[in-house]
Amino acid sequence: MKRAGLWLLAAAVLVTIAAPLLAPNPPDRRHPGSLYAPPTTIHLFDGAARAPFIYPQRVVNPLERRFEEDTSQPVSLRWFTEGRLVTVYEADGGPLLLLGADSLGRDTFSRLLYSARTSLGLALIGTLGALLVGAFVGGLAGYAGGAIDHALSRFTDFVLVLPAIYVALALRAAMPLVLPPATVFVLLASIFALLGWPIVARGVRAIVASEREREYVTAGRALGATPWRLLKRHLLPATGGYLAAQATLLLPAFIMAEATLSYVGLGFPDTVPTWGTMLQEAANISLVVDAPWMLAPAGAIFLVVLGVNLVVQGAGRTPVQLEP
Repeated sequence: MKRAGLWLLAAAVLVTIAAPLLAPNPPDRRHPGSLYAPPTTIHLFDGAARAPFIYPQRVVNPLERRFEEDTSQPVSLRWFTEGRLVTVYEADGGPLLLLGADSLGRDTFSRLLYSARTSLGLALIGTLGALLVGAFVGGLAGYAGGAIDHALSRFTDFVLVLPAIYVALALRAAMPLVLPPATVFVLLASIFALLGWPIVARGVRAIVASEREREYVTAGRALGATPWRLLKRHLLPATGGYLAAQATLLLPAFIMAEATLSYVGLGFPDTVPTWGTMLQEAANISLVVDAPWMLAPAGAIFLVVLGVNLVVQGAGRTPVQLEP
C-alpha cells in the first residue's frame, strides 16, 4: 500500500511540475465554439491505421450542448510544438480537449493540470507553516515547563477547540472579497498555518517534555549547552517522526480546505485555476449530468488524499493524540 501511495503522490508532483508541457492549451484561453464541448476522441484508424488524429467537433444544438464529429476532415496531432507535448491548433480544426471544455470554452484538462500547482502549492506551504509554528511553540513549552508551559498549553487548547472550517470561513470573509491572487495565496496559507499549528504543538510539547529528562539532555546541560542548542540539535529532531505523520494529515486537510473556500466563493477568483474554483463551476446538478468531465478536480483531490492515506497506512505511522 505504501508503494502505491508513493507512486500516486510522485505522479501528482510530476504532473504538477510538467503542467506547461502536458497541457494541450493555455489554461485561460477561451474557445468560443467549444462551450461545454465533450472530450475530444483520439483516433488511430481512418479506413486504415495511421498516426493519431482527431475529427473536428461541430456544434449541432447549442441549447442542448450537443456536438458531432466532422469525419470528413481528419486533423493530425501536433507533437512537441510551442513547448507542448501534443496539441491541435484551432485553425486546423482544434482545439484538443482531452477532458472537454467548461462554460467559457476553456480546456478542462489544461486547467486541471495548472490548478494542481496552486492547490498543492498552497497546501504544502500551509503545512510547512503549521509544522514550523507548532514545533516552535510545542518545543518551547515542553522544555521551559512551569508558567510558560501552562500559558502556551492553555492557548494551544483554546485554538484547538475552535471549529477549524468555520474559523477559516470567518477569517476569510472578514477580508475584502476581491484581492489579487498572490494576496489570496498568502492569506489562505497564513490561515491554514494558524489553524494547523495547535495540533502539532500538543504532540511536540509532550515529546520534548519527556525527552528533556533523558540522560543525554542532562549531560548537554552539564557541558554548558544552551537551551536553544539542546532544542535545535537534540530535542526537536526527536519529534521528526511525529512531525512527518502530522504533515501527512495536514496536507490533504488543507487541500480540502482550499477547495471548500473556493467552492463557496471565498477563495481564489475564477480566473485562477484551482481545484476549488473548478468544482464551483461544476456545482450545477444538471451540468454534472450533461458534462461529467467537469468533476475531474474531485477525482484529482481523491487520488492525492488516497495516496497520502496509503503512505500513512503502509508506514504504520498513524499519529496518536498525546495528552499534555
